[in-house]
Amino acid sequence: MSQTKITSAEVALRAGVSRSAVSRVFTVGASASKRTVEKVRLAAQELGYRPNILARAMVSGRSRMIGLVVAYLDNQFYPETLEKMSNALQEKGYHVLIFMAGKDSQSIDGVIEEILDYQVDGIIAASVALSSDLSERCRAVGVPMVLFNRDQDDLLISSVTSDNITGGRKVAELFLASGHKKIGYIAGWEGASTQRDREAGFVGRLSEAGLVLYAREVGNFRMDTAREAAVKMFSKDPPDAVFVANDHMAIAVMDTLRHELGIKVPEDVSVVGYDDVPAIAWPAYDLTTVRQRSNEMVAETVSILLSEIEEDDVKPRKVKIDGPLILRSSAQIPNAG
Repeated sequence: MSQTKITSAEVALRAGVSRSAVSRVFTVGASASKRTVEKVRLAAQELGYRPNILARAMVSGRSRMIGLVVAYLDNQFYPETLEKMSNALQEKGYHVLIFMAGKDSQSIDGVIEEILDYQVDGIIAASVALSSDLSERCRAVGVPMVLFNRDQDDLLISSVTSDNITGGRKVAELFLASGHKKIGYIAGWEGASTQRDREAGFVGRLSEAGLVLYAREVGNFRMDTAREAAVKMFSKDPPDAVFVANDHMAIAVMDTLRHELGIKVPEDVSVVGYDDVPAIAWPAYDLTTVRQRSNEMVAETVSILLSEIEEDDVKPRKVKIDGPLILRSSAQIPNAG
């Protein structure tokens, strides 16, 4: 059954105010007296009025919507972080549209094109890589973009990441200080800047100490692939320490070592991850890891994006946030036996 939509003019008549007053009440950041707000909202509730955000965007040129695109949510780091991101943007008066995309640039480019059709004011791309053509397209239509937990060589795109190179170095320093010599690495998806930088920092620090990787496999940031990598790495002449490129994979690696291969952690092998997601602090894992400071990363991302939306001539920024190495029982601690 069709129903005639209530207009702002009807709300204004019921509340005894002007149409511009109704508009101010339903516009984030606009000024209206407490009494006017109360009258307008009561009238709107009585009439069943809802403001047409998309129509207002056509008039104002601002939708106050942010497109948030992410490649996958199975890694615990992302659902928790995206919730923080959404809350932070909503506190600033912006609405969030979440889109899922595959890892490959062609799939991601298609999703970004779809997001642009929604007339968003800005885009946050979490753990995805973009083609250079698409980043230029976003700039051409005046929609700023910030990469979250990924970076690209394009100096015209802002990004916020953990300091992955330094984080990788910290893991290497722990292994070196613990006397490990046969050191392995299980890589994430090799198209990701996070994977590249974590490995570069890790391998670079080992090289400074005169060591090379004893073993290397690729887990692609997936649990099933990480399990296969662990079986391959540890079935014959295994390493005595392994850095796993993120906690999501490290959980699968630890389960495989203990329950399938009968290898003790940390007595036979030290295991270290990256992210510090909630599950790895559980007693079943108690995983040593490099913490990504998600609160700081989210705050920087939102700050950069909103400044690029609301201010003129803002230069792109590349922000890297250092995170501590969190020592737990999955790795041998220097001087602790």
